[in-house]
Amino acid sequence: MYAVIETGGKQYRVEVGTELEVELLEASAGDAITLDRVLLVADGDEASIGRPLVSGATVSAEVVRQDRADKVISFKYRPKARRRVKKGHRQDFHLLRITDVVLNGKSAAAILEKTQAEAKTERERLEEGAKRQAAEDAALAAKLAARNAPKTDAKTPAKADAKADSKLKTTAKPAAKAKPAAKADARNAAKPAAKAPAKPASKPAPKKDK
Repeated sequence: MYAVIETGGKQYRVEVGTELEVELLEASAGDAITLDRVLLVADGDEASIGRPLVSGATVSAEVVRQDRADKVISFKYRPKARRRVKKGHRQDFHLLRITDVVLNGKSAAAILEKTQAEAKTERERLEEGAKRQAAEDAALAAKLAARNAPKTDAKTPAKADAKADSKLKTTAKPAAKAKPAAKADARNAAKPAAKAPAKPASKPAPKKDK
């Protein structure tokens, strides 16, 4: 729902939450005011046009602050007369925030509040559904991880020790097979060495005659 109001000789299109700068009013910051000059009120496809004002329509607003606009320079110049006038002007204004638009007892603020509450409950419902789905996914992932993990028998550590001993035995088998070769070497070392053929004794040298 929106409305067209008139204030300070100007027309503004407003709805709930709109902030606008209007000509200076007899109010101070924080005051709540009512704008009665409502020219048009539209609610969806229906519109009420005033001639010149809409009966039963009011617009409520809150004065946010009083301020001054940016400076505007006014320069007047008359050629060949040596007349030059330069002036600056800052317009005072009130900043308004529209709080409600009412037409024949129907409040735009109430409708907006109801819509926001419904949207909030819907968002909360979606968040709860998302959290529940995330918890289910986490549980399923943990179950699959436990199923795919390697099985370990922690209750019977003796089995693990037996497996380790069997591995050691299999690695030690080649050394056991090498024992007969060692025995043969020992036997060969114990046998007496073969007698070498005796060399003929050398003949004594003949004695020389004196």
